[in-house]
Amino acid sequence: MPRVILFHKPFGVLSQFTDKGTLGSPRPTLSGFIDEPGFYPAGRLDKDSEGLMVLTDDGKLQARIANPDHKMAKTYLVQIEGTPDETALAALRNGVDLKDGKTKPAEVSLIDTPDPLWPRDPPVRFRKTVPDAWLRLTIREGKNRQVRRMTAHVGLPCLRLIRAQIGDWHLNDMAPGSWRFASVDGS
Repeated sequence: MPRVILFHKPFGVLSQFTDKGTLGSPRPTLSGFIDEPGFYPAGRLDKDSEGLMVLTDDGKLQARIANPDHKMAKTYLVQIEGTPDETALAALRNGVDLKDGKTKPAEVSLIDTPDPLWPRDPPVRFRKTVPDAWLRLTIREGKNRQVRRMTAHVGLPCLRLIRAQIGDWHLNDMAPGSWRFASVDGS
């Protein structure tokens, strides 16, 4: 039976177990948080993003989660710079043209600031003269830094990106850096 770990990746942590970088001191990795042999990440979350990662000890499950051909939904909470209008939201819903092709349509809605929302280190920059807002955005593909590039494309640069859900697995109230075992069906 496949085993699953849900991990709340903090900002600044690499979504791999070793740092293959050659410059400077080693960066934080999954190995600083998870000491369970045989588990591997099912997909990536860039260093500047935070939130839910799923790890498994089963290669077939790992491929099903990570491979965009399976169209597993991934939901993000996105703090953006600016105030989105209906034109920007419609563009995200219809798919936007990026350098590596048009994105598939996304589900997107304007939301209140997530609660609870843990502090980020370093904090998101705050500018008195520029408003910010939060979106809930769901995609079913995984281009490199896709959500950040999509929001920037419609004039709404991403300030903070939190993955809240992958398929039936939810971040819920897990604290940054914490992990737990979960069932294959998401409970």
